[in-house]
Amino acid sequence: MRVDTDDFARPCGCGKNHHVEVKEILIEEGAVEKLEETMSDGFLKKYISPLLICDTNTCKVTEDIMEDIYDRCQVLVLDAEELHADQHAIKIVENNMEEDIDLILAVGTGTIHDISRYMAFQYKIPFISVPTAASVDGFTSTVAAMTWNGLKKTVESVPPVAVYADSNIFAEAPKRLTSSGISDLLGKYICLLDWKIAHMLTDEYICDEIIKLEEKAMRTVRSCLADISEGDKESCEKLMYALILSGLATQMAGNSRPASCAEHQLSHLWELEVLNGPLDALHGEMVSVGTMIVLREYKRVARAIREGRCSVRTQWEDDTELLEKTFGSRGFFEGIVEENTPEPLLKISPARLEACLDEIAGLIEELPEEEELARMMDRAGCKRSVYEIGLSEEIIPQSLKLAPYVRRRLSFLRILRMLRIEGE
Repeated sequence: MRVDTDDFARPCGCGKNHHVEVKEILIEEGAVEKLEETMSDGFLKKYISPLLICDTNTCKVTEDIMEDIYDRCQVLVLDAEELHADQHAIKIVENNMEEDIDLILAVGTGTIHDISRYMAFQYKIPFISVPTAASVDGFTSTVAAMTWNGLKKTVESVPPVAVYADSNIFAEAPKRLTSSGISDLLGKYICLLDWKIAHMLTDEYICDEIIKLEEKAMRTVRSCLADISEGDKESCEKLMYALILSGLATQMAGNSRPASCAEHQLSHLWELEVLNGPLDALHGEMVSVGTMIVLREYKRVARAIREGRCSVRTQWEDDTELLEKTFGSRGFFEGIVEENTPEPLLKISPARLEACLDEIAGLIEELPEEEELARMMDRAGCKRSVYEIGLSEEIIPQSLKLAPYVRRRLSFLRILRMLRIEGE
């Protein structure tokens, strides 16, 4: 399957002239053979000193099938144990890369891609994406999810100039990684709703075409959930296609707004370990659990609105003391304050929020019911309860309260601070 990126780069009714920098996207068996050909006799042949970045796991599954490519690159194998996209990993790459590197090949999943795209941005050189599992939607993203001084940050980076997704590689990935990719996509139900509500209340930029692209990605995956989980190669290619579509949506928007909001904020909170200890959970697994928690909360609020039990506060509680107590113990308090200044709720008129409550309830009611989404996740082998990722239900109320502070992006979860529900 070849994805024509010209279809996504065009003037749009939203007022933006969308720009997509990826020149070539191949999702098929033998895609890495096409990569080798392109490096030998295509638009990549001008790059004479490529660096291939992988980890000990992805090296093991690709070094034979990509032997010719490994032979022509400087190869840097990072230790997969406790590998994160952070300052430590960046320093390792900088200390080991040759001075004349003119191209980076990211051979791996989310962490390897974030490290590679950040390095490509810093050194002003292009990078190539070679996904080894359909586990995240960030392969074609323009930003990197990096951890700086313990805090998760969205850092300006660059998208790949090309993607070579070989189903002989990624369809053989552990099922847990594939389920994580499905989880990442199912989280779009929440983040797209959050985007629509933020636009409704603050006139934040929104694009209907980008939303349609994300919805197409979700439909693509929903059509073959069971087949993907069974490792059917064609269905796994559809999953990879959907993940890449989601990444292209972020390119078109210029940021990760179409792909990440409240459901990801919960995931990032748990990664900070201020409410919990270390978790043996993948990014997508935490996102799917966060999705279920937020969906349940939003449905609860929608019912209260319909029953006339919901009203708007003109003043809301100051959480500074709670933030200092929670995040200060890990040295994150100043960073959290900086991330949340100015307070995004100040953009919202209480009168406008009051006038929009019924419309907000209507948008929430368009989301799948909790039981329906749970069935989807079960078919795909996704995690959906806190117990499955090593948490307990006692953590949920505090998680819902604190998660919006992890990233300043306006979510309906944050807007709940402006609402009062009778009987609670």
